[in-house]
Amino acid sequence: MTDLSRDYMNSAFIAGGDDYYPRWQSAAAAFRGRMRGRAELDIAYGPGPRQAFDLFHPEGMAKGLMVFIHGGYWLACGREDYSHLAAGALARGWACALPSYTLAPMARITQITAELAQAVQAASARVPGPVVVTGHSAGGHLSARMGCADLDLPVARVVPISPLADLAPLMLTGMNADLKIDAAEALGESPARHALRAGTQAHVWVGGQERPAFLWQARTLSEDWSCAWTVDPGRHHFDVIDGLEDPSSPLMKACLDGI
Repeated sequence: MTDLSRDYMNSAFIAGGDDYYPRWQSAAAAFRGRMRGRAELDIAYGPGPRQAFDLFHPEGMAKGLMVFIHGGYWLACGREDYSHLAAGALARGWACALPSYTLAPMARITQITAELAQAVQAASARVPGPVVVTGHSAGGHLSARMGCADLDLPVARVVPISPLADLAPLMLTGMNADLKIDAAEALGESPARHALRAGTQAHVWVGGQERPAFLWQARTLSEDWSCAWTVDPGRHHFDVIDGLEDPSSPLMKACLDGI
């Protein structure tokens, strides 16, 4: 049987790849420190220990809500690692929610999708206005799922960043010992196998220097949804999300312009 594990490795192909996670954690902690008074932390959306989100508020009335869903192959990381990525949305006058979710192998991807749908509903109930959902890698998959026609959610736009849009190849990786994706789940949980919900816009984003598998995943979703996609020149799988800190970046424009 073909082993596709190497196709979905990222750190091994990025110079200094192992340094990104501690760098993000440090930046996120510093950001939370600066946001005292405009941050609501650990808001529960369900009974599980990881079923909570952080909500950051802009100065003045929010124009709407952006939700960022973290990655980590559904196996690792949490909202606390990415707080700083709310900066771009806040500078544009939007609130930003960052949810955590139960990780595999404690939860299957189907359950994780259901948790994120709950999180989006709960966060959107606290902030009037349109809702945009973005996310990175596994979070790109989950943000795309929030735009699928099988879910009834108040989401105006989804911007999956480096998404895993077709889960079938992941069945042939070592990660599947914990993910436990089977044929039925690969079909039911692959955004590329669902229609984009009527009334929800989509824009797929991916780094130009990403692994070929991620470029294929992004293009597959954009083609199946007949939506825009952007290949961000020179960006790899980790620095592709840097634009979320900059309110004037092309990525932030893809997320929030015209909403």
